[in-house]
Amino acid sequence: MLNEKNIKIIKWSSIVLIILGFLIIHFFVPRLISEMRNPVVSLIKRNKNVGFDVSSTNASKLNQKEFYFNSFDSLKLSARLTYSSLDSAKATIILLHGIRSNKDHFKELSKFLAEKGFNSVALDSRAHGKSEGSFCSFGVNEKKDVKTLINYLSKHENLNHFGVWGQSLGGAIGLQAMGYDERIKFGIIESAFSDFRTIVNDYFDLHAGFSYVPFSNYLVNRTGQIAEFDSNDAKPIAYCEHVNQPILIVHGNKDERINIKYGRANFSRIPSDKKQFIEVDSANHSNVWKVGGDAYFKRVLAFMNENKSSSI
Repeated sequence: MLNEKNIKIIKWSSIVLIILGFLIIHFFVPRLISEMRNPVVSLIKRNKNVGFDVSSTNASKLNQKEFYFNSFDSLKLSARLTYSSLDSAKATIILLHGIRSNKDHFKELSKFLAEKGFNSVALDSRAHGKSEGSFCSFGVNEKKDVKTLINYLSKHENLNHFGVWGQSLGGAIGLQAMGYDERIKFGIIESAFSDFRTIVNDYFDLHAGFSYVPFSNYLVNRTGQIAEFDSNDAKPIAYCEHVNQPILIVHGNKDERINIKYGRANFSRIPSDKKQFIEVDSANHSNVWKVGGDAYFKRVLAFMNENKSSSI
């Protein structure tokens, strides 16, 4: 039978554990969501997007250059520009990678686009790759970075016909950027979420086996406070309402990380009369390119050619 001393020990131990748990949830867990260079997060194994052999059949050397430009809030961001291998360019495609990836994911795609007559600019999103910053804001600041990149390319490279091609987080950024900057003439959006709050709740359900909306909303609010962005603005579906440009929405129907219903929801809110939805049968979140294969890339290339610069 427990004596009074043991009861006190248990009581105070419980109080300490509760306080410690609250402090971890309040100060540390939200950082796991948005702090890209957090060493604990780097230990977590994540599925990476699976590439597909879209490499150039042309053995000629690519004309490329890496450059830095300053974001609206004075971060130094890194990008790689690959010029068209043809005499002129049909358009310039801004390539936007997924979370905790970087611009090197697009090396083979850049070769493919160059051979087909397109410039491409693979961007290291803030807090990724060689770009500065510590936090991801899930499109809130990144859409402004895309606008600043377009400003830079227009001024320093004399480019003026832009498209975006984004995957997962990059797709969500692409949607927000298209609704934010009309200079983006078309977009290919793969496996994108529709609302930051909703997807955080879904991820808890997927990885922890349970979800509780008030708890996940609390973490989302804390993430915004720590990373200094408006978490309510991380909502691609709201920006879809302003997308009047031609757009491809692409999603695998076996995606467990971001359900295809979010791709369909985004698609339904887009007013553009030149929108298409591609459901990639049997593809999950990471292998849309591989499962879609040559047929998928031919369809995307046809879409880009339909929306190339009229001055070509």
